[in-house]
Amino acid sequence: MFFRKKKLTTKDIKLIPKSFDIVGEILIFTDFPKELKKKEKLVGDYLTKKLKNIKTVAKKTKHYSGKYRTPKLKILTGNKSLETIHKENGVKIKINPEKAYFSPRTGSERLRIAKQIKKDETILVLFSGVMPFGLTIAKHSKAKEIYGIEINPKAHEYAKENVKLNKINNIKLIKGDVNKAMPKIKFNRIIMPHPSDSERYLKIALKHLKPKGKIYLYVFEKEENFKKLKEKYKKFKPKLVKAGSPAPGKFRVCVELKT
Repeated sequence: MFFRKKKLTTKDIKLIPKSFDIVGEILIFTDFPKELKKKEKLVGDYLTKKLKNIKTVAKKTKHYSGKYRTPKLKILTGNKSLETIHKENGVKIKINPEKAYFSPRTGSERLRIAKQIKKDETILVLFSGVMPFGLTIAKHSKAKEIYGIEINPKAHEYAKENVKLNKINNIKLIKGDVNKAMPKIKFNRIIMPHPSDSERYLKIALKHLKPKGKIYLYVFEKEENFKKLKEKYKKFKPKLVKAGSPAPGKFRVCVELKT
């Protein structure tokens, strides 16, 4: 007796979410339909055949949370390891997206900032993760020194590997809490790419900013509140730049502050 091999129907294929993240060779679904729960592996196999650059398909079973803002992922098909090398802006980023926070959606924003950096400037990246901002700045500017502070030990180790991987010699990495690990120097620019928590570190960042320096403060905000946000930081002559939309009606906003 022959059993018909299970496969996706046309209806199933239409249910596959069109929105997902690609980190290196890994495709990651943030939301996955309940209707396809029993066909997860079939979905994964379908996508790895359809998308030749994808080796692994996974879905988030728990969104960004905890001290290190990491998700929980379930592999639907492909390699058992979630370690991969992501390429953006001419740099290579080694990462396990379950061990360290990383968003491929802000690659163009990282390049936008890098292009503002002037020759011989000193740059500080707070909550630097695996150092995507620092790598992009090193690649696309003539910054003198780029510092990164990260509390997640796994992310810090990946950052060290990435500096070597890209043969960069002007990045200095510090593992620790921003409140305790700030270098005893001042910077031309400070980047704060942690939208859900950056504002409470603004005071300490300002203490380490040179005169006529600039801070890139990231926040989540609704567009109808942009005017209030500008008013809140009016003494710093703020410029607001949309840097993605994590949810309908809500934006990741870069608030550029000048001193």
